[in-house]
Formats: sequence, structure tokens, C-alpha cells
Amino acid sequence: MKFDDLAGKTALITGAFSGLGQHFAETLAQQGAKVVLAGRRLELGEKLAQSWRAQGREAMAVKMDVTARDSVSAALQQAHAAFGSVHVFVNNAGVASTRAFLDANDTDWSDIVDVNLTGAWRVAQAVAQTMRDSGGGSIINIASITGLRVAGGIAPYAAAKAGLIQLTKAMALELARFNIRVNALVPGYIETDLNRDFFDSDAGQALIKRVPQRRLGKLQNLDGPLLLLASDASEFMTGAVIAVDGGHLVSSL
Repeated sequence: MKFDDLAGKTALITGAFSGLGQHFAETLAQQGAKVVLAGRRLELGEKLAQSWRAQGREAMAVKMDVTARDSVSAALQQAHAAFGSVHVFVNNAGVASTRAFLDANDTDWSDIVDVNLTGAWRVAQAVAQTMRDSGGGSIINIASITGLRVAGGIAPYAAAKAGLIQLTKAMALELARFNIRVNALVPGYIETDLNRDFFDSDAGQALIKRVPQRRLGKLQNLDGPLLLLASDASEFMTGAVIAVDGGHLVSSL
């Protein structure tokens, strides 16, 4: 799979120092994009960027706290100074926790919503302002199937991801005139180092049985949709919500 139009373009990925964000960054780098990895643990990000540069890729790491506008602005200035205008933005930074709705407190709510929704809005707005001035680009908001179908114990997370999906559509409507496309990528249950032990447990195996394809997704299952939305192959797509979930959203209740 080759997307030549991504070569030389600048891609910014938040939450890029591990997990899905790291994989998204690597996928774009493999297509020749100049990647800006953004996150809070800068030392980890710099080691990652250095290893990629040793492989001949263009990569840099910036420290960004999506809950602080000054931090967002400083990171974007660094990225622009090094690699120029951002053409692709993967809005991936997020946090999660599990707690029953009746037991959750204000901090439980704000910790999740401030990153997953307000933080996503904050960075997307700042990036969109630069894209407007540079001729356009593609914004990919990373949502979740729990933004479309709920599960127990994650009310703040589900609410934030549902808000992000609706924000995607609102942004798409307003930003189309500036040649900025905004779409949402909605992963289902994807196997990672962090969740592998859980999905090996009886509870995890029971959850997998509810997925019509009877398996977890793999990180590489997200590559095609990501590259579609990042590249000119999706030039007539905006406001779309693409689920990659093995059919989980259409499974029987």
C-alpha cells in the first residue's frame, strides 16, 4: 500500500509516544511523511524520534499537554519551525479509566473530558487555524466505538468520545470552505501491549465473543483507513465516521 502524495508532507500526531499514536506516526512515516510526535513524556518521544531518524525518516518530538493552550501553541511553533505547515493532524491524545457512574466524582469526570474532548478541541482549533492560512489539510479525530455504543463503567469516556464524533461533524461543516477535511476514525477493540493480558482472561475472551468476527483487531488493521483519510484518496470525504471494529457496532444487543 503506497500513498505517494504523503511524501514530504508534515503530519502531527498527539499521544504519539506509545500505543495507537506511535503506530499512527510510524505508519505515516513509512509513507514518507515528516512526523511530529507530540506528548507529555518528552524524553520517551525524543528517543523514539531519534531511532526513526537513524532509519532515514524525518521525525521530531515536541512536548505537548493538550489541556494547556500555551503548551499547544509552543509545540505547534516548534513543529512549524522545523518542518513547516502541518498537512495532516491525527488527534489521538486520550486517557481512560473505569469507575461506576454512581461512584464517579468531579475529578473523575474532568480528568477524562478535559483530555479526550476539550483537549482534542483545543489542539484541533489551533491546527485548523494554521491549515486555514496554509491552504488546507486533513484532520483525523480518533474516537471510539464507545462514542456510538456504551459500555459499563466508562460514562465520562463514552460521553467525551460521543462529543468528539459530533465535534468532527461540526468542524467538517465549518472548515470545508478552507479546504480542511475533518473525519473520525473509530477503532473497536484493538490488541495492544496494555490490554493483551485482559483479553487473555475469561472476561476478555467473553468480550471477544461479542464481536461478530470473533477476534480482536490488530494495529495494522487501522493502517488502510488512516492512510485513506490522511491522503488525497479521501479528497471528497469530510464529516465521515469510519468504524474499524470487526462488526462490533452492528452486533446483536
